[in-house]
Amino acid sequence: MNISDLRIVNIGILIPFLGTTLGAAMVFFFKKDSMNENVQKILSGFAAGVMVAASVWSLLIPAMDQSNNLGRLAFLPATTGFMIGILFLLLIDFILPHMHVGSEKPEGLKANLKKSTMLVFAVTLHNFPEGMAVGVALAAFISGTSSISLTAALALSIGIAIQNFPEGAIISLPLRHELRSRKKAFLYGFLSGVVEPIGAIITILLTKFMVPILPYLLSFAAGAMIYVVVEELLPEASEGEHSNWSTLSFSLGFVLMMILDVALG
Repeated sequence: MNISDLRIVNIGILIPFLGTTLGAAMVFFFKKDSMNENVQKILSGFAAGVMVAASVWSLLIPAMDQSNNLGRLAFLPATTGFMIGILFLLLIDFILPHMHVGSEKPEGLKANLKKSTMLVFAVTLHNFPEGMAVGVALAAFISGTSSISLTAALALSIGIAIQNFPEGAIISLPLRHELRSRKKAFLYGFLSGVVEPIGAIITILLTKFMVPILPYLLSFAAGAMIYVVVEELLPEASEGEHSNWSTLSFSLGFVLMMILDVALG
């Protein structure tokens, strides 16, 4: 990997975090403490579409391609990693104290934490697999043993950044009312995205140890992302009336991520 590629890898690590940060910065421009309910559902649907497409095109298909030597059992690493990713996020969901936007009931283990802290934990919960997904894709490129190119990994990074933008806004706006401070609300939104570059960097640093299990790690990240989609984003997008708009936004997010992966990959 040359210096130019190394610089692009560094940019790829930071792009999703930038998306969250810019979204959180919307707290300085919006007058209201929350988004319009229909707008929030549309954005949740869009984010779900991006994550599903990214899981399929950027993670699961490359995982199966890399397992071609197994013949008809090429699906095995992808299936195993995917289910482990689902179960891992399920476990974290049970353990980590968190609260979703629009809910008054905390989830996870009981803890004497502020509502604002648990709201941030909820976003951090699904930022983790997104950061890992970017890290695994970049690690696959660096290893040179995968069909994932640098542009394909970068397309995944851009796609996640696009759907991180509304997520940053969705978390920071309610926090402004909770914390009574735009700066603190932005800071909390900013911090919720820090886990992404940290997860990506740790994954990349362990590349040489992970080459034999890259198919499992790619599909693990896919499973973790799909868990977030089914557990959180889709229920938020389909709740109440006018869910047809969120269905359309899901389709748009899916198609956009598919185009990014194919065109840039």
